[in-house]
Amino acid sequence: MIRLGAVLLALLLGGPAIAQSTPTQELLRGKNAAINPRYLLQDPNGRALTNEDFRGRFQLIAFGYTYCPDVCPTTLVEMAEILKTLGDRAAQVQAIFITVDPERDTAAVLKTYTEFFDPRILGLTGSPALVRRTADNFKIRYAKVREPDNPPDRYAVDHSAGMILLGAHGEFLKKFAFATPAAEIAAHIDTLLNSR
Repeated sequence: MIRLGAVLLALLLGGPAIAQSTPTQELLRGKNAAINPRYLLQDPNGRALTNEDFRGRFQLIAFGYTYCPDVCPTTLVEMAEILKTLGDRAAQVQAIFITVDPERDTAAVLKTYTEFFDPRILGLTGSPALVRRTADNFKIRYAKVREPDNPPDRYAVDHSAGMILLGAHGEFLKKFAFATPAAEIAAHIDTLLNSR
């Protein structure tokens, strides 16, 4: 009974799932084996979503924020290009942009922002605590950077960049470094889709 309680507590706190991994998954994880691909956030309509809501589809995830001057827009342009390159097969991939600035990035702001790049990109937000837990699960680092003379709501957010790919069962597959060519990521996803 105590062991079952510990397992349930670990699952609720975002601990690693108890599951067998295939050799392919172990190779794909590589240095990122500690990534726990779980989240509980809100979509633009305020509906709670988890990583489980996209079972059967790949998830291509980027973290960032709408006030980001360069890295985030570049990443979303590349994400939109990946979806375009995949053509009809993009329906098997859910593109997701998770904010690291939930205080300013409301659901409505995120919706407008992501739809500018591609309406298929889903913006997710949540309470600061849920966003922090999600970022920790995905090994994403972020921190506010304030200039001394700026008002409290004028700040930047230093954060990890790149995209993370989850498989059709929600498992972590690969982390793509920032500036990995969109064509390369699309080709990688296309190969995985062909092997299903």
